[in-house]
Amino acid sequence: MNIFLYGPSGAGKSTLGKKLARALNLSFIDLDSEFENRSGFKIPDIFASKGESAFRLLEHETLSTLLLEPVKSDSVIALGGGALLKPESRTLAESHGRVLLLTAPFDVLLKRVTESSEERPLLSSSERSEAQSKSASAQKLQTLLAARAGHYASFPVQIDTSSASPAKLVKQIQSQLGWFHVRGMGRHGYDVRVEPGGLNSLGAMLKARNLGGPVAVVSDSNVAALHGDQALKSLREAGYNAELVIFPAGEQNKTLETVAGFWQAFLALGMDRKSTVVALGGGVTGDLAGYAAASYLRGVDWVGVPTTLLAMADSSLGGKTGFDLPQGKNLIGAFHPPQLVLADPETLSTLPERELRSGLGEVVKAGLIADKGLFEICSQGWEKVESRLDEVVRRSMSVKIEVIEADPYEKGFRAALNLGHTIGHAIELASGFELFHGEAIVIGMVIAAQMAEKRGVARPGLTDEIRGALTGLGLPVDVPAGMNPESIIKAVGVDKKKASGKIKFVLPVRPGLVQVGVEVAGWQEMVLEEIKNRTRSGRI
Repeated sequence: MNIFLYGPSGAGKSTLGKKLARALNLSFIDLDSEFENRSGFKIPDIFASKGESAFRLLEHETLSTLLLEPVKSDSVIALGGGALLKPESRTLAESHGRVLLLTAPFDVLLKRVTESSEERPLLSSSERSEAQSKSASAQKLQTLLAARAGHYASFPVQIDTSSASPAKLVKQIQSQLGWFHVRGMGRHGYDVRVEPGGLNSLGAMLKARNLGGPVAVVSDSNVAALHGDQALKSLREAGYNAELVIFPAGEQNKTLETVAGFWQAFLALGMDRKSTVVALGGGVTGDLAGYAAASYLRGVDWVGVPTTLLAMADSSLGGKTGFDLPQGKNLIGAFHPPQLVLADPETLSTLPERELRSGLGEVVKAGLIADKGLFEICSQGWEKVESRLDEVVRRSMSVKIEVIEADPYEKGFRAALNLGHTIGHAIELASGFELFHGEAIVIGMVIAAQMAEKRGVARPGLTDEIRGALTGLGLPVDVPAGMNPESIIKAVGVDKKKASGKIKFVLPVRPGLVQVGVEVAGWQEMVLEEIKNRTRSGRI
């Protein structure tokens, strides 16, 4: 799979292509330069001697040779402004990756073209004066854009390169495509891909990253029945010896005993230090399988294949693995980054509605931390979010990746990802896990917002704004009736995020901005008051 950058002259294909390739840890290829290197001819000379039609044919042959070479890694490929005018060339590109059209307003394109030293045969002018030359180039560019308007408009994924700095555009492109490379943990980092139907390519993706077998596909009893055979088929077609390792579904099974069962299964499968563990499922599966991989033979490779919205948006990223103790969640664990995270949004269609809604808790959290636009999407209600699930997944992942790259081992700002979790984990535990993780977290976010308002950190009304968004998504916003407030306070006291005996909170300031590491004097009384005020009757 490649990323093809396409569009008119001056759109920034080469400039952004190099930066995007660097961000994704991919090779960069400029098709025009590739053509000149392979043919030994300069493009202007081909245009002058043989004309545009002959050049397009040679350009197609260069693209075909490049893409069909037996040994070739994924690349970012900058195409010439008319490289896909031939239907055969377009079909070839679209069958070998994603085409992203770069564009910009006419005046921006003209400025870039006239200020560049690059010779462009279709825009060059023989006029002698600078003013005449610029005017002639403007007319030629305008004519060219008009002739290709329908062609360029036919590409569904487009980015206006005049809208932001190159660094921001690279992040925007990654979020738009769902392609990321996470750095900061391990020597080489790891790829993240959001690919509808990607589960069918699981084996090929492991092969492309030189991951070894045998492969243990760890999955809970629910997910294994839905997606286990599909994962095994893809792996076996790629030549792997692969078997399912199934455990009973449920947070209550997130224990050391379950992990020990995985170790025994790995031994029975004949796994060695070059073998691979695949975590197929939600957050519980990822945490458990990742920890088993971290500790088996002092560490083997693993791949995350999240199948829940909560796991895609949050827990599959960052390399945090572990299991629960009776006293609290995730008290035992290790940082062990995966080699790949593959999120296939098509798997979300099999989720029960309550579980899908629960995952939106982590999506709202991502919006509150660093993506005001994502929070605004969530504020438009369940139907709007459901119709844009692919985008919601990509944007949520983009937020978390940006945070963990800045602080991979949670020494500072990465604590922002704990918004709602300090109290939410305690509520989840106190409910005996009757509340789903996302449901408990959003209740914790509401309480955190109220705390922020009382301390003057957040603007008045933020709590109601957050409550309104969550209610519109069908999520609970109050502590269920009958829950013992003291048990919640006790569970907060053993939270793994406590430092030097002190509880520090993440407080929302406004959508897109939070404050981390906040010590709240008298937090116990404040939480008790909020629980008392917001306890509701009935069940989830």
